Formats: sequence, C-alpha cells, structure tokens
Amino acid sequence: MAREELSTEIVNRGVEPSGPDAGSPTFSVRVRRRLPDFLQSVNLKYVRLGYHYLLSHGVYLATIPVIVLVCGAEVGSLSRDELWRKVWDEATYDLATVLAFLAVLAFTISVYIMSRPRPIYLIDFATYKPADELKVSKAEFIDLARKSGKFDEESLAFQARLLAKSGIGDESYMPRCVFQPDANCATMKEGRAEASAAMFAALDELFDKCRVRPKDVGVLVVNCSLFNPTPSLSAMIVNHYKMRGNILSYNLGGMGCSAGVISIDLARDMLQASGAGLAVVVSTEAVSFTWYAGKRRSMLIPNAFFRAGAAAVLLSNRRRDFRRAKYQLEHVVRTHKGADDRAFRSVYQEEDEQRIKGLSISRDLVEVGGHALKTNITTLGPLVLPFSEQLLFFAGVLFRHLYPSKTSTPPPPAANGDTSAAAPYIPDFKRAFEHFCMHAASRDVLEHLQRNLGLRDADLEASRAALHRFGNTSSSSIWYELAYLEAKGRVRRGDRVWQLAFGSGFKCNSAVWRAVGRVRRPSRSPWLDCIDQYPARMDA
Repeated sequence: MAREELSTEIVNRGVEPSGPDAGSPTFSVRVRRRLPDFLQSVNLKYVRLGYHYLLSHGVYLATIPVIVLVCGAEVGSLSRDELWRKVWDEATYDLATVLAFLAVLAFTISVYIMSRPRPIYLIDFATYKPADELKVSKAEFIDLARKSGKFDEESLAFQARLLAKSGIGDESYMPRCVFQPDANCATMKEGRAEASAAMFAALDELFDKCRVRPKDVGVLVVNCSLFNPTPSLSAMIVNHYKMRGNILSYNLGGMGCSAGVISIDLARDMLQASGAGLAVVVSTEAVSFTWYAGKRRSMLIPNAFFRAGAAAVLLSNRRRDFRRAKYQLEHVVRTHKGADDRAFRSVYQEEDEQRIKGLSISRDLVEVGGHALKTNITTLGPLVLPFSEQLLFFAGVLFRHLYPSKTSTPPPPAANGDTSAAAPYIPDFKRAFEHFCMHAASRDVLEHLQRNLGLRDADLEASRAALHRFGNTSSSSIWYELAYLEAKGRVRRGDRVWQLAFGSGFKCNSAVWRAVGRVRRPSRSPWLDCIDQYPARMDA
C-alpha cells in the first residue's frame, strides 16, 4: 500500500498502572487509511458511462442541424423562380398524398412528445425538528450513558473521544429510551413511536406548506434502513392520513444513508411510468434501532454519530406545477459497490460475542467510500461539467490511459519543489454547481471530501452546520443541508445543487437539482431560531 494512503496518530494511553514501567506515561501509534485520492486514478469505463448518459438522447438532436444545413444548402442554390417551378410545376400532388404526409408528420410529432420524459419538480420539502426535551449535549450524552449502566468505563471513554472529534455540537436530538437503565430500547413499540413522531411531524408540515391533501398523492416512497416493521412504515403513513386505495406505496429498508437519493430516483421512475401527478418521499432513521449497548468498538461508533431526524419531499410531474415548484430534478447517478466483499461488509448489522445486536463499522469504510465516490463523480462529471472542464479532464484521463508508463511513477519535483505538473487535472466542480449538500457523516469525511474535490470552506458550510446542529441524521441529512441554504437565502434562480450521499452496501448516489426561481427564505424551518449564529457557532 502506498504511504500516501495512510495516516498516523499518536494516542496518549495514560499512566501505566503496574509492571516495570508503572507510573510512566505510555503512548501508541495508530495507523489509519486515508480517503483515497480518487481523482488521481480514474477508471476510463466510468468516464465512458457518463458520456453515454450525456449523448444517448443528444445524438438525435445533433442530427437536426445537419439536416437543416443540407436542406438549406440545396434550397439556397436555387433561384426563386426555379424553386417555385420545382414545387408547383414539376411536382404532382393528390389529396391522398397530402393527407398521408400530414398523418405521418402528426404521428411522428406525437410519438416524440409522448416519449419525452416529463420534468420532475420539487414543490417543497419539510424537515423534522424534535422537541427541545430531546436535546442532548456531548457531556450529557456520556452522563446519561453512564447512568444507564449499559457500558463500562472503557466503552464510555471511547465514545467520549469519538464525540469530541465528531463535529457534532451540543444541541442534537436523541430519543430518551436509549438511556433507560436495564431496558431494551430496540422494541417494536419504541421504534414505531420514534418513527411515527418524526414522519408525521414532517408530513404535517409538508402538506400544510404545499396546500395538498394526502388523498391527492399517487406515489409514496419511504426509506428507513434499520427499522422495518410489519405493516410497513409506508402502510403506517397510509393508515394515519387515510390515503387513497390505489396509491403506489414502497418501503425501502437496509439501504443506509444514501437511501434518500434512491427514494427520489424510485419516485421519479414511478411518476414517469404511472402518470401519477404527485409523489411524496419520506426519509428517516430510528436511532433506537442503531443503539448498541455492548463493548465492541466497531459497533459503538454509530452511537456517537447518529441522531434523530426525518425529511418529507413533495414531487410532481405536472407541468402546471412549474410555477410553484422550487427545483427541477436534472440528474440522478447511482453507484453500487456491493460486488466487492470489503465494500459489502463495511457497514454490517450483526451480533457481537454476547449476542447483542448492533451496526458494525469497518476500518475499511473510508477507503471503500473513496472508491465509490470516485466512480460516482467520474460518471456524473460529463453530465454537469462545462465543456472546457470536460475537455481538460477527459484529455488527462485519456493520456494516463494510453501512456500508463509515464504516469505510473511521478517525476522528480521541480527546482522550486512543485510537483503539480505530475498530477492529473482535477475538474473544478465549483463551475458546475453553486451549492453542495454532502452527506454529513463526520468531520473527518467532510474534510477528506473538501481536499479531494478542491472545495472551499464555504462550499461545505451547509454540511458542517447540519452535522454540528443535528448530527448525522442518516438519509435525511442532505435535506437539512438544503434547508440551511434556503434559510440563509442563498439559492437563486438557475442555481444548481449537488446532493451526494453514501451508505451501506456500499453505495454512493448523487442528485442534481436546478432552482426554478429564486427560493425565498422559508417561514418554517428547523434553522430559523439559530441560522444567524452559523457558521461562527461551529468554531465555538
């Protein structure tokens, strides 16, 4: 393994309690994998896949200018008298020929219009803000965990270290059932109570903001990774709001933090296929089902990061909704690395040695996530990057593919120590997007993403703010980030927003939205009581 893919950390293990070194401070060196510099090695087949998506429909439009040019040249070579003579004097017409021509023309235009996918509009969305009594600071988190009697001091100390460097502030939300002494919080009753409180609160706000009746919804997609009761969460929503009997409802489980984008993709496909006018997507996670009360460190990690949250999104494929819509969906790019065993087991639900169920996070997660991100953005690039960026990027990839011997080992640094000439060209995604909503997994992941994509601190401000204020809310985190941008009043007409999320499987998914008009500062938002305190609050 290349040295650049590893990072080292010196850990203070305290004073040695016994033995020949008793009373002496002890240290250890921890070696970790860094996020791979995935723009340094690009697989050409994913570049080709991106250009295939780009050209699959555009090739037909590209033939139109050629036809117009040829016909124009032919007509332009004739004088007016010659053209009139060819059309009326030399040609013979009858009624049947004219009617057949008009029928073929009408049929061709109808097929073209009907085969074109309708645009998908995002009318509005709502994010769940739990009650204030569910707020928990980092110090209170450890104190409540200690009082629950479920953890030894070593496990508590490990979770405290994770919290200290997590990027999460002191106002995120946790269900109190997880801290109950000697109680199993992962019960169906607690799970239903937590999920229904989050989903119904978000949906109530969504229906009220959009002035839509639940019976008007034709497609319902719900995603929650770990809590999957029977009847399903989607059935709970249909029952609660008494939705219509022919609604197309889907419940996605076990798909991790990237399931929010997958749900958008599924809702889009169902709107296109069924012709239903409105679709609702609900993304949430039951924190009580991610809570682990054992000692295995890889399974204690989710305790420190995951927090309560939910989002509800209203989509439409009705052209009349264009005027009231906020965004139009432009692209969805999905990447699945489940064929690789390491990727498949990087986030894995299982039991430990004491048969306590939990979510295990592998040490390979950062590296696996880096490879999934590399594939996803390589496919997405040709769809969104300006032509100048695509040309430079593709030329660099092609050169490295044709002459691998010249790029396998970097040349010696220049006289001034600069080795940038040896590096491949990294596309400037800031020229493709005005706003970035990267999944707020942890502070370390966001820092790696910023460095590898060449982003500024301002580009990841929304992600860091959402992580600090609400924690890792799983699949709904990208919507808390978009709500932050709207609360700041930064989204203007024509702006493009990149939502990127990744999760178990291993999957990495992107959604690209374009603002239909200027998005006004919302009257209801989970950020309104604290938006003026960010981004300064993150550094406090």
